[in-house]
Amino acid sequence: MKLNFLLLLALLVLQPTVFGQKKLVARDISFEFLAKGVDGTLDGFTSDSKVYADDLPGSVFKGSVKVTTLKTGNFLRDWSLKGRKYFDEDNFPEISFKSNQITVSGNDYKVNGTLTMKGISKPLTIAFRKQGDLLTGTATLNTVDFGITVLKKKKEDNKVRLKLVFQLQ
Repeated sequence: MKLNFLLLLALLVLQPTVFGQKKLVARDISFEFLAKGVDGTLDGFTSDSKVYADDLPGSVFKGSVKVTTLKTGNFLRDWSLKGRKYFDEDNFPEISFKSNQITVSGNDYKVNGTLTMKGISKPLTIAFRKQGDLLTGTATLNTVDFGITVLKKKKEDNKVRLKLVFQLQ
């Protein structure tokens, strides 16, 4: 009887952390180099996220994509972008993100964290909107901050807009 009570108590205590936890599944990860009008996608998303539907500020968004999955619709451009001059996939095969703060305002979420690309870690804020079980996020970054210079004219010419669509399961 005492053992049953302890098991029931453990289930009640663990319920919000285990049973309320959702998986973050990528539906679409895309990008656009704003100055060049070049867009593309990244696949191979893996996640160690801990997303609590009833406690998003207590959640952790953590995941990565493989540089080898970068696609822009032009084989030669993809090959060049994956090479040493840009993403250097041989030495830095993944791009990763880990949140350190999540704030909520209605269906809008601001996820602050650290993006690591080409071995360089920088802060990044992703603005998400929740619609049903989908989270759609956008962020803008400058590739020069990560040692990737596509256009040498001005730093602003190296801005990239990210769009992330995840499903909570």
